[in-house]
Amino acid sequence: MTTPRPASATSDTASDRGGRGNAMALLVIASCQLMVVLDITIVNIALPHIQRSLDFSTTTLSWVVNAYTLTFGGLLLLGGRIGDILGRRRVFIFGVLVFVVASLLGGLAQNAGQLLAARALQGVGGAIASPTSLALITTTFKEGPERNRAFGAFAAVSAGGGAIGLLAGGMLVEWLDWRWVLFVNVPIGLLIALAAPRHLRESQRHPGHFDLLGALTSTLGMVALVYGFIRAAQEGWRDVFTLASFTAAVVLLALFITVERRSKQPITPLHMFGDRNRAGTYGIMLCLAAAIFGMFFFLTLFVQNVLGFGPLQAGLAFLPVSAVIAVGAGTASHLLPKYGPKPFMVTGALLTATGLAWLTLIDVHSTYAGSVLGPMLVFSLGMGMQFVSLTLMALSRVPVHESGAASGLLNATQQVGGSLGLSILVTVFGTASTNEAEEQIPRFMSQATPAERLRFVSTGQLPAPWSDQVLTSGVSAAFIVAAVFTALSAVIALIVIQVRPDDLERLKGTVTPGS
Repeated sequence: MTTPRPASATSDTASDRGGRGNAMALLVIASCQLMVVLDITIVNIALPHIQRSLDFSTTTLSWVVNAYTLTFGGLLLLGGRIGDILGRRRVFIFGVLVFVVASLLGGLAQNAGQLLAARALQGVGGAIASPTSLALITTTFKEGPERNRAFGAFAAVSAGGGAIGLLAGGMLVEWLDWRWVLFVNVPIGLLIALAAPRHLRESQRHPGHFDLLGALTSTLGMVALVYGFIRAAQEGWRDVFTLASFTAAVVLLALFITVERRSKQPITPLHMFGDRNRAGTYGIMLCLAAAIFGMFFFLTLFVQNVLGFGPLQAGLAFLPVSAVIAVGAGTASHLLPKYGPKPFMVTGALLTATGLAWLTLIDVHSTYAGSVLGPMLVFSLGMGMQFVSLTLMALSRVPVHESGAASGLLNATQQVGGSLGLSILVTVFGTASTNEAEEQIPRFMSQATPAERLRFVSTGQLPAPWSDQVLTSGVSAAFIVAAVFTALSAVIALIVIQVRPDDLERLKGTVTPGS
């Protein structure tokens, strides 16, 4: 095992290391990213158990997920900047330890407030660890096939973590208890924190300040924007708090841009958006993340509520996603030197759009093998192709001292795009399911027994199979809009992304067939 040199003796350029040292370093980085990413979905299957255990209402239960994704996405920019200034390895370890403590507190929570606070703290730890883990790849691995393999593994883990989280959540809930979806992070995180000093080199520290005002305005602005969509889904677009939230978001994000323009060391160097390829990459990620969050969320509802899958069976249903994502990522990494990233961005986007469009055909008579598995695999292949290309393009031509900010912005775009997109899709789902319910209620009342009518009047809920029809109609409508999101990402890739001849020459030096 290789012991890193002291920080003062290191540089931001990866030096020669043995194959085993590189493999262990990649394992540490990828394990951290997997832990952070899968925590977004691992809790989903446990939500009904959490609701009964801690007495959540249906509305507040959604914040078990939102408390994590909002702090995670909102603070990613600051996390990347902290790593650039203080040294990425030490910040990486600190973020992992924060995540471990938060996971332990969440598993021990005795009421709703304690769990939500722990989930928010988990997001803080993830926001510190995730961008520094991606930036550590540029510090640890030499430019060439070695670094590209690392990017490919990182991209596959990032894309497949959601499906793995659903599987792990199903196993833990069914075999142990909902608290273990949080406790499981403790031993994993401690192993990562202990292994990091032995296998990761410290990056060179860059003088600067943390731009706290920029971090505060960007975080609060994104929280307000996401909350506005969530509120609109629940209370409508004319609700006073919905309008106030959107107004606050506009003001805060405008202030954020003003602060960044005037800051000598901004948390988000706005000149990054001056590069059309990088700006296009962020736009594609925004659309893609919206579709990813929507696909997992709504298919989880469908397979459990309509197909009748249990927690573990539902988790297993998503397992093929990870395998196909790995195939897509490996294919893209292998062929990038010859064709460049643009064909994979366009093809990947079209495949994800095709998969989502296919999913709009589901109905109450659908089966997993006949109607869900095929489109899910097509969608996953497209995801794998895109994530490798997007990761490479986001960090292309970025100065080393800004790589943390660049990776933080890419990850923030993913989280914010997912949160915003899911909120929009939930609004579409709510409208479509409400319209369907208005059509189904008269039919149900005309066929129901007196006891069934009385039960409906007292609960306001249609029984199966009527409720299945309502849910399926809403899910199908949401997938239509999700397909539009991914089609838009294909348009952005086709029109905005421009790969220059020297970019292809550089890629031939970073990716080789068979690497």
